[in-house]
Amino acid sequence: MAIYHFSVQVIGRKAGRSAVSAAAYRAGQRLHDERLDRTHDFRARSGVEHSEILLPEGAPERFLDREQLWNEVEAVEVRKDAQLAREVEFAIPREMTRADGIELARDFVQTEFVDRGMIADLNVHCDIGVDGQPKPHAHVMLTLREVGEDGFGAKVREWNEHANVGLWRERWETHVNARLAELDIDARIDHRSLEAQGIDLEPQAKIGAPAQRMERQGQLADRAEIHREIARENGARIIANPRLALDAITHSQATFTTRDMAMFVHRHSDGAEQFNAAMSAVRGSPDLIALGKDGLGQERFTSREMIETEQRLSQAAELMAQRERHRVPASDRDGALARAGQRGLDLSGEQRAAFEHVTDRQGLSVVVGYAGTGKSAMLGVAREAWEDAGLNVRGAALSGIAAEGLENGSGIASRTIASLELQWSQGRDLPTSRDVLVIDEAGMVGTRQMERVLTHAQEAGAKVVLVGDASQLQAIEAGAAFRSIAERHGAIEIGEVRRQHADWQREATRQLATGRTAEALRGYEGRGMVHAAPTRETARDELVERWDRERRAEPGASRIILTHTNDEVRSLNDQARGRLRVAGELGAEVTVRTERGERSFAPGDRVMFLRNERSLGVKNGTLGEVERVSPGRMAVRLDDGRSAAFDVKDYAHVDHGYAATIHKAQGMTVNRAHVLATPGMDRHSSYVALSRHRDGVQLHYGRDDFRDTDRLARVLARERAKDMASDYARADPARTYAERRGITVRERAAEHLSRASRGIIRKAPEKARSIPSASLRGAFANFRPKPYTPEVAPPPQSREADVRRAVERYARVLDDIGCMRVQHLPVLPHQREALDRARAGLDAIGPQARADLQSAFERRPDLVGPAARGNSQAAIRAMQIEAGIRTDPFQRADRFVEGWQRLQRQRDMLLRGDNREPARKVASDMGMMAKSLERDPQVESLLRDRKRALGIDMHAVRPIGRELMDIAALGRERSRGLEIGM
Repeated sequence: MAIYHFSVQVIGRKAGRSAVSAAAYRAGQRLHDERLDRTHDFRARSGVEHSEILLPEGAPERFLDREQLWNEVEAVEVRKDAQLAREVEFAIPREMTRADGIELARDFVQTEFVDRGMIADLNVHCDIGVDGQPKPHAHVMLTLREVGEDGFGAKVREWNEHANVGLWRERWETHVNARLAELDIDARIDHRSLEAQGIDLEPQAKIGAPAQRMERQGQLADRAEIHREIARENGARIIANPRLALDAITHSQATFTTRDMAMFVHRHSDGAEQFNAAMSAVRGSPDLIALGKDGLGQERFTSREMIETEQRLSQAAELMAQRERHRVPASDRDGALARAGQRGLDLSGEQRAAFEHVTDRQGLSVVVGYAGTGKSAMLGVAREAWEDAGLNVRGAALSGIAAEGLENGSGIASRTIASLELQWSQGRDLPTSRDVLVIDEAGMVGTRQMERVLTHAQEAGAKVVLVGDASQLQAIEAGAAFRSIAERHGAIEIGEVRRQHADWQREATRQLATGRTAEALRGYEGRGMVHAAPTRETARDELVERWDRERRAEPGASRIILTHTNDEVRSLNDQARGRLRVAGELGAEVTVRTERGERSFAPGDRVMFLRNERSLGVKNGTLGEVERVSPGRMAVRLDDGRSAAFDVKDYAHVDHGYAATIHKAQGMTVNRAHVLATPGMDRHSSYVALSRHRDGVQLHYGRDDFRDTDRLARVLARERAKDMASDYARADPARTYAERRGITVRERAAEHLSRASRGIIRKAPEKARSIPSASLRGAFANFRPKPYTPEVAPPPQSREADVRRAVERYARVLDDIGCMRVQHLPVLPHQREALDRARAGLDAIGPQARADLQSAFERRPDLVGPAARGNSQAAIRAMQIEAGIRTDPFQRADRFVEGWQRLQRQRDMLLRGDNREPARKVASDMGMMAKSLERDPQVESLLRDRKRALGIDMHAVRPIGRELMDIAALGRERSRGLEIGM
């Protein structure tokens, strides 16, 4: 986690300060103070990286002169205790380049302060800390009065409200984390206090530059001493109890690197000696568990507490899965299905299989489904069956809007998981053995919270149904509990998309769900739904233009604008609202003071509620239309037909609702969606954004963000799934299911493939099936929809025998053909026919079985002979390993690096031996490898952090595939050069 610092103070005369002096110091300039008739010269100051003044619209250009600006500020303030300026100071992540850090600061200042009417004097500094590390940060001096062409006017009291500080702090976190994601930097910041994060350490004030200067001069500085005192206290706490550091680091990530550990300890210790002692304490802690290397070659660790949490989660899930006392009688199932049919709701084969699965006797059911597959409709029918059987049904979800969606779609009374846990902690509404708890959007629930809920339900004897999609938005807190449970205990899958009306759009949603983002984008681009513009600003304008045109053409259709960041949402809301104002569709405007600042609302405005409020019946994300509004009161017609009226002083958490962030949209369904793509998006957010619609989606992007659709596809396909400690081979203390059976993590995916091929789910009519592969980074990493014919699953022993026979038959044919080729004889017709039959036999085992076995034999030709003679165990194991690698991009990246390095060594050795033609052939093979990355953007994304291993300059900015193509081409040129030289 990157360092977070954000502070606000007022520069005033009461403390004997001067705005001109403060500006001169921060800019490192020489400025004359007219009020004091004194020159402040700080040109010798070092560390000033960037300095500029940003003016709001309508401000006179003379204020671009720093001396002129702050002298006029001093002149307009006549009180001897006047407040002259507000200073905001924030730390810039040192993980960013200088240019990126400056751009980050400028964008934030422009959006949060200048666009609201303040003049901002921005200065970016980069000092060097006592640890020798750079400390980039920004000082922003802000004016306090409104400004027009004639200069300064009245003070704006709203800018001075204390609530603004908390809002700015939160928005800085959002702004930084979005940019870090855009730049593919694996770091995040958290604006919350340590106490709010559950960390038993004291918050530390930052040592300012004056205090640092006093320290260097041997003088005492109270602020510096307080900072060091707190740091020493925190360091002492960590040394005495290293678990404090481990608990804090694993709050939002199940595993971490040495760098993560060092950054946290450095922030909470004083001096090199205590830092080393604290690091030694953490490294030597019995609560630190080493897990081995991840797919990027970095050593990863976790805490014993996280391991134990995963153990408890696993144990609770195991006990619930084994418990069989919640079966719904057939008569109640049939009755619920019949009533649904009378309402015109006929469940598809997949929905019917899921219905049978969740109403069966087991205490834990898992339903994995793509976006828009009708999971809520199926759960509505299941609710009726459960209630007919005398069971109590309740629903829960991580967010309020997701809980509302579950309730509206299924009729299951739902609330947030946090609310549910609060009730249980107070001894109210406790679960019983007659309860069914349905958790929707379960993929967003962190490991700790999932463990608490499942343990509580297991102890009470309640049934739990987990419903979600591991490929959609990831959990905010640590872990990937839903994916882990689905992998271990199996899941019923609903893959038939029903939300979109057009067949090709349903297929596109399936492609997004299975990581084939580029294919989905090609489908939309081919039908004119992907739009490029020269800049993001132009793309935003074109999006709103198209949104307005479609809105007027289809006024009755529901629609939403989606994008990644709150800043873009604000801009899009303003532009969309402007269209309605020009069209005369809004009533008289009223300025309302909301939690996010002043907003103008009018009858006819779209609004979004931003906080759960049970008395109003609204959730965070609920949408509606303004019916009446005054400065202190608002009445809104909600989209579900209900009305909500409230005093703004009691509930001010509203904003315009034409656009929303993608996180707010999970669970939403509209007729048409308009998406503005930005670099912070990934596979999970693009999947959610591009699957909300029934009729159509329009995707807009600027070429200043993505130079072409290929780059757009690569960014929108980035895999950022969270991991579990139990994903790693050396998580031995967890005693996970796989390790207890002596199976390594590398083999676990292969084992799940084998389990799926044996038919875990016995009732699987039409297209329903269990998860076919267990990628360690995503449940759908290699799923490929295909027609499915219902059949009775054979016994496991029979299935294993079929696999063995198919492998041996294929090996015998290859062995025969190999003998013919060794003797330079043609392959005979009956051998070709035998090869076709052997391939068909492999295809009958699974859709990828032939490819996996071929890949295994290509890498290990020595396995063909033994398998042909009936000793096929090693070949089957190799095939399973290939299946695991095929489904896991991290393992594919490992193999790519290994293969590339092998070819590089081989080519260089041949060149040194003057073997020109073979060297050219190897270089050609390297070129083919580089080109293969075009078909695997996930691997190319992962390889960006492994440039050194591939022989690429670490500062190279081009796509990895392009860099490798140049390396391969250089090898070919070198071989030609040798030939010419001869």
